Amino acid sequence: MAQNSENLILSVKRILSATLLSLCLAATLQSATTVTAKAKFDFGSVPPLPDHVHVGATDVFSVERGFGFDLGTSPSATNQPFYFSVAVPEGNYRVTVTFGDQQSASVNTVKAESRQLMLERVETKPGEFITKEFLVNVRNSHVPPPEKNAPGGSAVALNDREIGLLRWDDKLTLEFNRTAPSLVALTLEPALVPTVYLVGDSTVTDQGYEPGASWGQMLPRFLSGVAVANHAESGETMKSFISGLRLAKVLSQIKTGDTLVIQFGHNDEKKNWPQTYVEAHTTYKAYLSVFIAEARLRGVTPILVTSMQRRNFDEHGKIKNSHGDYPQAVREVAVEQKVTLIDLERMSITFYEALGPIKSPLAFSNGGKDITHHNNYGAYELAKCITQGIRNSDLPLANFIATDFTGFDPAYPDAPETFALPASPQRSAVAPRGN
Repeated sequence: MAQNSENLILSVKRILSATLLSLCLAATLQSATTVTAKAKFDFGSVPPLPDHVHVGATDVFSVERGFGFDLGTSPSATNQPFYFSVAVPEGNYRVTVTFGDQQSASVNTVKAESRQLMLERVETKPGEFITKEFLVNVRNSHVPPPEKNAPGGSAVALNDREIGLLRWDDKLTLEFNRTAPSLVALTLEPALVPTVYLVGDSTVTDQGYEPGASWGQMLPRFLSGVAVANHAESGETMKSFISGLRLAKVLSQIKTGDTLVIQFGHNDEKKNWPQTYVEAHTTYKAYLSVFIAEARLRGVTPILVTSMQRRNFDEHGKIKNSHGDYPQAVREVAVEQKVTLIDLERMSITFYEALGPIKSPLAFSNGGKDITHHNNYGAYELAKCITQGIRNSDLPLANFIATDFTGFDPAYPDAPETFALPASPQRSAVAPRGN
């Protein structure tokens, strides 16, 4: 808690040193105290709205300022996406944004941190202003240090591809995209809300760069009133998730009433990774049970998800099983442990076969050359599968599904040709770890 307090003081000093902001960002959400303080930013009015800080197009983010346009972008570039960041302690934040312009129409899509989809398409007519809100989870790699002489560590063991990613820094970053995005005002406040924690591998993680994407980073768009904390990472297994202190990080923050969504298998099944290999019906099931037990010990609801299949078609246009007995082992654990199951493996087969061998590459990364990892369209459709699985459950989480989600049948997916989520500016040709 002392470290959190130091981070809070530093963040507040950064903002106050450069502005007349009268209300500061409040304490981290690990405190039980109700937080009401807000940080308010005005991107248009001069002078700014009451209690708001005016942000000009040349106000670039810096550690000293504590807020500003980021990653070499600004709203002055016509019709181009831009980033805005605010230095904050880790925790959940409610973000309220107002879009619009007196003279022009706008279409706005918002992503947070490492391309988590928050708002998909907010349209305003000339002279029209619309306000929306969403929740963002912010975290860093610090783990509470172990007691003297106890095993453990004080930081998540990040891999090379994670260094510099937005999801591990000390600021909240928002990407404003689409056709002439028009941001008028933004309010940021700590929020005491339920959190959905995701643990898994590259098929779940927030892929930081185009053209890859995973269902975990699309899920926030389909939920409302809960924050999504995606701790999944490329190349991870259940063993490495423990040894790399990723599970320790999750357990240091998770609280009663939260949800832990567990999807492993793509890498755990690899015999050529002997340090982390687990056999389907013995050690694989045992490790799944460990994650379930750790969640329940803290009053957290676990959900098991079977791994989606790879895009391997046989000569009859049917998907071949590349996961052996692992999906069935997950189903057995769900029954034995009385855990809600989302059978993404079966839904993914239905989805791929509905598209068929010709169209299904349109759901995968690297122009379809990758048969494991997805692009924005594929990730979006799989996130719909997950959301439908939540809806089909009897969990309280089903009450937090976005009101515009009308249900999803993977046998009738959205047409890939009509999918139109704008790409983020940052791209990378580096393949995800694992396959």
